[in-house]
Amino acid sequence: MTKRDYDDVPGTYVLDGRSYRRGYHLNMFCMSLNKAECREEFAKDENAYLQTFAMTEQQRQAVLERNYLGMLKLGANVYYAFKLVSHDRQPPQVMYGKMSDPELSFDEFQQMMLNGGRPIEGNRSRKEQGNG
Repeated sequence: MTKRDYDDVPGTYVLDGRSYRRGYHLNMFCMSLNKAECREEFAKDENAYLQTFAMTEQQRQAVLERNYLGMLKLGANVYYAFKLVSHDRQPPQVMYGKMSDPELSFDEFQQMMLNGGRPIEGNRSRKEQGNG
């Protein structure tokens, strides 16, 4: 796999050709939630509905656990993943908090943003964190 410049930025999961191929079926599941009949079917039996998509077991588990950061790492497009948050009738801050490292609650995420967000120091490069 070819290294990209953005591979060094912590917390960055760019939807590029590599991740798009990996997450294609996961993203198709998310997009299916645009249709009312699909949302109804998913709500009836999430696991059975997920089996109709050629996702990996890791991807299915991430959806069932609402592990949004895991979904991104497995190739989900953040805009498509938001369909799942909407299906659950949750505000976007729930997803954003769960995508934070460490994971933040709705209130913790909202307060962090009100305080100006995450500091840039230590978040520009994995090398800054000593693990790059």
